[in-house]
Amino acid sequence: MSATVLTASALLLDMDGTLVNSDAVVERCWRRWALKHGLDPEAALKVVHGRQGYATMAVLLPDRPVEENYADNRVMLAEETADVDGVVPIGGAPAFMAAIADLPHALVTSADSALATARMGAAALPMPAVRVTAEQVGASKPDPEGFLKGAAELGFGAADCIVFEDSEAGIAAGRAAGMRVVGVGPRAAALSPDAHVEDLTQIRVEAAADGTIRLHIDEA
Repeated sequence: MSATVLTASALLLDMDGTLVNSDAVVERCWRRWALKHGLDPEAALKVVHGRQGYATMAVLLPDRPVEENYADNRVMLAEETADVDGVVPIGGAPAFMAAIADLPHALVTSADSALATARMGAAALPMPAVRVTAEQVGASKPDPEGFLKGAAELGFGAADCIVFEDSEAGIAAGRAAGMRVVGVGPRAAALSPDAHVEDLTQIRVEAAADGTIRLHIDEA
């Protein structure tokens, strides 16, 4: 491993795959949906992570009316919110969240508020006071809107923020926002983030005297 130190004023955190391991429920729900629509579940699972459901559906069924995608997405969100079986924290997430509790940070997730609350609760992680959920953006990741809103709400510019993400869509959104990205987990490894960790046990948070956040990262 090699050690990297990144400095920021604020942290913007994705949820699924970054703080919470919800892969089991995501795969259950999306496999059912793919089979119902005559699609290969394995191919579908390659594009679901990081996006809002309607955006995934638009990729998989490009000729389908967007209204049908929004309707299906509402059903999918309800199913995912009701199913927290197997939802657990990513390794190191409880200690990481405790370390940043008094530092500027926001949750930026493609989940809606109900789903985010259900999953953070199932993983026994504290919900950040500042959060940008699906209801608050007009465009899903990989659009940078969510991260830019999170930075603005915290009162910092893009260059002063570090994004934590696991997915291709999320990492692309962070880059498009002009932010540095720490990739978390196996999906992020091949996407050339500014730093990569297998989980959050590889990160030590230091609050510097000048108010900045120093991340000591033991890279995978």
